[in-house]
Amino acid sequence: MTKRMEGKVAVVTGGMSGIGAGTVEVFVEHGASVVIAGRSVDKGEALSDRLGDNAIFVRTDVTVEADVKAMIDTAVERFGRIDCLFNNAGSGGPGGAIEDVSLADFEAGFSVLVGGVFLGIKHVVPVMKKQRSGSIINDSSIAAAGVGFGGTTYSAAKAAVNQLTKCVAMELASFGIRVNSISPGGIATPIFANAFGMSLSEADASVDALIKYFDKRLPLRRSGLADDIAYGALYLASDEGSFVTGHDLVIDSGISVGRTRRSCSNGSPRLSEAGLASRYRL
Repeated sequence: MTKRMEGKVAVVTGGMSGIGAGTVEVFVEHGASVVIAGRSVDKGEALSDRLGDNAIFVRTDVTVEADVKAMIDTAVERFGRIDCLFNNAGSGGPGGAIEDVSLADFEAGFSVLVGGVFLGIKHVVPVMKKQRSGSIINDSSIAAAGVGFGGTTYSAAKAAVNQLTKCVAMELASFGIRVNSISPGGIATPIFANAFGMSLSEADASVDALIKYFDKRLPLRRSGLADDIAYGALYLASDEGSFVTGHDLVIDSGISVGRTRRSCSNGSPRLSEAGLASRYRL
């Protein structure tokens, strides 16, 4: 197997589970050294122990600037450089009617979903400028561009991530630094169910149910998995994506495009997180 990230160093926030963990494993498999960043020490250390010397865990809250700076500093101290930062950490944000969302919850949602991306970029850029190279990948969502795929706060925050990505891509292009986003949709991970107010343990238990649901209703007739996003990130992080910047890579089985003829003919509604929540009792 050709190792597409041989000798490269990556930092993945929210790297202990779901899309983050899947990306960490794919990056290591393809030769990268990876810093796993996140708040769950038990999960993070278990994953780094399993992957061996090419992965370390750094306890990081992406809403705390000192934590983010320490994460970047640790990566450089341990591995000497950073070739990719995947700003993957996130949350479902507050749900409910707009008039019921408190300002504190709204600001907390933006702090994780947008502020965490901003802080990651801010602190990795000096390293990448010195190298004159690097790939920054920001986790977005199909909720950024369409309505009905997520809560209002979550959708607005992801739209901000897309615009931040484009602005920073143009700012950093002359330094050889590429900045892109990935917009997943229909991916069966715990955070998807957690967005509906489940505890993380309940969300973990719901993944199999999500897979069965998506297998029947997505245009390609199978659920999205963490690896589907991980391999998109691998392309953007590797030299294969060296001519790509300012781009939002949508990976969603086509659900953001529209309904298939089959779904139109049988009257099935367009898949949405709100619809999933109500129809599958999530």
